[in-house]
Amino acid sequence: MDNLRRAVRDYASKHANGDGLALTKVPGLRMMCVHAPSGPLHSIYRPLVCLVLQGAKRMLVGSEERIVSRGESVIVTADMPVTGRIVQASQSEPYLALAVELDVALIREIASGLSSTAEDASKAPPLLVANIDEVVLDCALRLMRLLGRPEAIPLLHPGIARELHYWLLSGPHGAVLRALSLPTSSASRLAAAVAMLRAEYRTRIPVRRLAKSAGMSSTAFHVQFKQLTSLAPVQFQKRLRLMEARRLMVHEGVSATAAAFEVGYESASQFSREYARLFGAPPKRDALRARSAPLPRTSARQQAAISASK
Repeated sequence: MDNLRRAVRDYASKHANGDGLALTKVPGLRMMCVHAPSGPLHSIYRPLVCLVLQGAKRMLVGSEERIVSRGESVIVTADMPVTGRIVQASQSEPYLALAVELDVALIREIASGLSSTAEDASKAPPLLVANIDEVVLDCALRLMRLLGRPEAIPLLHPGIARELHYWLLSGPHGAVLRALSLPTSSASRLAAAVAMLRAEYRTRIPVRRLAKSAGMSSTAFHVQFKQLTSLAPVQFQKRLRLMEARRLMVHEGVSATAAAFEVGYESASQFSREYARLFGAPPKRDALRARSAPLPRTSARQQAAISASK
């Protein structure tokens, strides 16, 4: 773990933004380095595995709360809103974490060739925590090494990613991962609705349209969507809108009113109330505070990747 920790700290010291987040050219790979307790950080995670190499982070999904510390990994199995807070970090020993997005199609492909059976995932917690396996650490370190050889990424990344997914499926949460990746699982059926919400978050989407994309009745869709994400569909969409509005204000210098209308709000006052409820301060004050940090400008695509890794 020491080699990986050094590699993450060295890379983040050169490439991380003011939030301590660093994107990379390796598909799905990003890291975090934070030198003091901070938060809350509101994000909507994509399916991923996060390795905590130093320090600790509190993660809250709905009513489920976990503290993930050095030497532990956490697997997020579906798109879901997560509130995170760094609870252990210092200048000499910053919080260090590495995250890799998971490919559900690849999980499904690999799982089909394994003899192990899937378990009932209906009662599985939203965050799957375990000690980091040495073989997973090895894959993560080899992904980091690709950063120094970008020409090797197209050739070597697919094999390392496949191996990483195999080891996760062979680990303590493999049976749950396999169950969640089945085409008939709620997570798989709801994925199309989540993708629609992400793509069309600015406009109101009828629930019946979302339910149809998941192959469910409206009633079943409401129940299973909230069970998976801890939010109702309209709340999930609102979270997406507010996060994009904050990105526009902080990274693009857009005014609060302009950001509100850009993300689909019809009332600036309603936007201000809901923004303050989520981020703890009115839009203008929060944006001014965030701009005081040396944050680089990021594109919408980059910010989406950043939000998935927090």
